[in-house]
Amino acid sequence: MKAAVFEEVGKPLSIQEIADPTPERNELVMKVGYCGVCGTDLHATREGLTTACCGQVLGHEYVGEIVEVGPDAIGDWQVGDRVCSLPFICCGTCPACATGRFYECQNKKVSGIDAQGGFAEYVPAGAQETLKLPDSLDLETATLIEPLAVGIHAVRVSKLQAGSRVLVIGAGPIGLTVALWARFFGARDVVVSEMASSRMELAKQMGATAVIQPDPAAGAEALAAQYADLTGGAPDVIFECVGAPGLIQQCIEIAPHGGLIVPVGVCEQPDGFMPLLGLFKELRIQFAVAYTRDDFETSLAMLAEGRIDVRPMITDVVSLDELPDAFEALRTPKDQCKVLTKIG
Repeated sequence: MKAAVFEEVGKPLSIQEIADPTPERNELVMKVGYCGVCGTDLHATREGLTTACCGQVLGHEYVGEIVEVGPDAIGDWQVGDRVCSLPFICCGTCPACATGRFYECQNKKVSGIDAQGGFAEYVPAGAQETLKLPDSLDLETATLIEPLAVGIHAVRVSKLQAGSRVLVIGAGPIGLTVALWARFFGARDVVVSEMASSRMELAKQMGATAVIQPDPAAGAEALAAQYADLTGGAPDVIFECVGAPGLIQQCIEIAPHGGLIVPVGVCEQPDGFMPLLGLFKELRIQFAVAYTRDDFETSLAMLAEGRIDVRPMITDVVSLDELPDAFEALRTPKDQCKVLTKIG
């Protein structure tokens, strides 16, 4: 089959012919229809804590249809079923697996990291981690279930209350899905802080009640003042969706007494902040990562019922042959938000 392969840091992905996957006993093989490009894919191709192994096929935001079913695959799976999958292949026997918290399984394989990913014509998937798609939901839209699940998980772990004031830092795909779910669950004010003008417009389409273009030179005090001018108060919850050093400190400076900070962005570099200010304010910091099966199921259901709309996030759809160039362009993005690779 054809796949986009990561060979080494500094080189674009390489389109190659590799062996078709075969399912283990409790696995499925999916013919990939679409696979989204995620920021963590970009992280995996540069030097850092999450650099992928040479020869790895990346991609974990995939949807498609089943072409092969393992002999002990859990569930009533049929060839031709249209599906999405959490990008984990887990043991299936631990408490985390039993409750759908697959990310916590200590014996899991992760698509695009230590299992083959979705930038290929076919991808293996865990049977218990796979969900059937309703006929009403097209594959292109369904590709956004994974980033939606990241967003809803972050909002759920924040225990957001209806009527809360929210600040979202960053209008990348995750910041946008956090804004969408915060508004969905009843936040009164959902203000997004974003530097890029094109993403500011997207934020308005995705649920933001207002958008701020911050001045980096002015610092946290100016951003806090802008927020207060728009909402009449300080944010109860701040979602940090960029993952750059210094932003947790900025959140601490913006947050009011008793406020909550939820870091969602992936920061691979050492960072520092002044605990004393957080201590005086009695702040809470709740990190959020990945998702559960229920996060996937809720995202799927709300998309299928038309209660949320993520299509404005899809700015580019490229072929597998076009993926290497599109992937490199995302290192210095311009107007791109969510880039999908159409494979099937």
